[in-house]
Amino acid sequence: MSVPGGTVLPVPEPGTDLDLPPVEDLLATAVRELGGAERPGQVSMATAVHDALAKGEHLAVQAGTGTGKSLAYLVPAIRHAADTRTAVVVSTATIALQRQLVDRDLPRLAEALDGVLPHKPEFAILKGRRNYLCRHKATVGMPEDEADQLFDPREVSATGRMVQRIQEWAEETETGDRDELVPGVSEQAWRQFSVSARECLGAQRCPSGAECFAELARERAGQVDVVVTNHALLAIDAMEEFALLPEHEVVVVDEAHELVDRVTTVVTDELSDAVVATAARRAGRVIEQHVADRLQEAAEDLQALLAAAPPGRVDELPQSLGMTLALVRDSAHACLTAMGPRNADRGADKDNPEQAALRRAAFTSLDEVHDTAVRMLDAFGAESEVDRAEVVWLEEGHGRVAPTLKVAPLSVGGMLGEKLFGERTVILTSATLALGGTFDGMAAQWGLDRDRKSKKGKWTGLDVGSPFDHARNGILYVARHLPPQGRDGLPEAYLEEISELVEAAGGRTLGLFSSMRAAKAATEALRDKLAVPLLCQGDDSTAQLVKKFAEDPETCLFGTLSLWQGVDVPGPSLTLVIIDRIPFPRPDDPLTSARQRHVAAKGGNGFMAVAATHAALLLAQGAGRLLRSMADRGVIAVLDPRLATARYSGFLLGSLPPYWRTTDPATVRAALRRLTAD
Repeated sequence: MSVPGGTVLPVPEPGTDLDLPPVEDLLATAVRELGGAERPGQVSMATAVHDALAKGEHLAVQAGTGTGKSLAYLVPAIRHAADTRTAVVVSTATIALQRQLVDRDLPRLAEALDGVLPHKPEFAILKGRRNYLCRHKATVGMPEDEADQLFDPREVSATGRMVQRIQEWAEETETGDRDELVPGVSEQAWRQFSVSARECLGAQRCPSGAECFAELARERAGQVDVVVTNHALLAIDAMEEFALLPEHEVVVVDEAHELVDRVTTVVTDELSDAVVATAARRAGRVIEQHVADRLQEAAEDLQALLAAAPPGRVDELPQSLGMTLALVRDSAHACLTAMGPRNADRGADKDNPEQAALRRAAFTSLDEVHDTAVRMLDAFGAESEVDRAEVVWLEEGHGRVAPTLKVAPLSVGGMLGEKLFGERTVILTSATLALGGTFDGMAAQWGLDRDRKSKKGKWTGLDVGSPFDHARNGILYVARHLPPQGRDGLPEAYLEEISELVEAAGGRTLGLFSSMRAAKAATEALRDKLAVPLLCQGDDSTAQLVKKFAEDPETCLFGTLSLWQGVDVPGPSLTLVIIDRIPFPRPDDPLTSARQRHVAAKGGNGFMAVAATHAALLLAQGAGRLLRSMADRGVIAVLDPRLATARYSGFLLGSLPPYWRTTDPATVRAALRRLTAD
């Protein structure tokens, strides 16, 4: 760098000592400037993150609600970025946390540390390419991919209005970020203005490449200290040949309990007649029609086969399915061959970007169809269950969605171990990681070495606790006296138990149910019986329901999965959390049941490794809805007696915060009445 007078000062090499303040001092400065209070767990976590980054070792940190974990990893991450002159990637599972980081936490932290570090910390958010408007597609337009079918005229009209709104927004947006288009638009409308990474022509060949929103976002991300992204994009960046994120050596995975599920979704492929027919239509625009027609015929064969097949896991490959998948594979390969060299759009189509875009879209769809068919056929080639690597299942159609054949890996640990942990230093954190009192279960799913000895697999687990006094502020009540639940819905005894608990609490109840059917049944049975307002998920948008629930202390809210993890309501509006049953995955869930069987075939305990771990995660997340501030008090009521009687109850209880426990209904109702009176 240069200074007045022409003297040139050497730029320090990354990693050299810049005489940066210790991480503890930086954290203290940040807490003071932000008006917070020092928390021992936050200090312990920040120190541990700093040490892990310095040693290049992986770290898993369980930090309970109220710890201030965002600050505890952001401060050492920013210090590391300043020291090494490289970006640190922070990955989250939910849009809500991304917005919290980018809109609140990072701007305030940057201001707090300005003047303390060599430069004011900078940050950016980076999303998948489909989240950004494609200028080329918006300008040129592309043929519709949807097959001819009868649409509700009202839907067509609504989509047309959305398309017009996008076109108007495209003229004024500075980022092209879909989330800035308010109110939002349907996926059908947005698809006409976006492309996937594989469909993209590339900045060098696209006429709009110089002003591409996605490229500009990536360029910006390459110049900052902290890049905020999501688990899906993190997985794609780690596993694909093309880079989506800027160069980085450190990743912080927040909401790490969701990492495996999000990665599994990314690497799950699917085939339906609609997917194959779309590939045939795209191919038909650039090759001889009779070749594309063979793929269209394969789509029709697949449609007939899947419509007649029973949904569920496919353990053995039926001859009819094998022949149809082979037909899809070979027809797609014939189309790919007819397409010619993949770099033809750099030659003959160099000056015809519209034709180049059509070819790229066709290649993308044909590759997807061909490779998925091959993957599904290969899934049945294992000699034994121990050797099996993937599971195939048929998902039942509903409404306009046709039956879909899916394939997913039985484990993503190997991929994560090699592609993510093998190449970078990774910090994983969440309020729920130590299941049954140990990190080993989650570490095994992530692909971290159990012995922790190999260099790239070396890791440490740390539980920094929570500032909440769970034993004094909360009660865990297990309704041991209730009968086991059957498959016929909630027994009358359960409805009576819920009613008595809600009355004792004066409303103020979040009901977490294992299924939407159970949530609706409880709502219908109790809405007229209870003297307090009762909301049910589905009555309105989840955000609006949570808002109404928080604003009126007497209101109750019943719902299912998204409420188990997505509700943050401190204060008197939430005094009681009711959980109707231990949230085990459905026994007929194809992927979960296949993973259990695979673990058992290898000599492990499939139930504990898969089903119990899944239940422990959700149970801990649900219980975490109760105490959201230091002043909160209340009760977690689990109606499933198995939490007190089953052999695995110790593992589940060991995954929960240390609430004071009871199985006496009279005791818990009296406690709720005292809280209501207070």
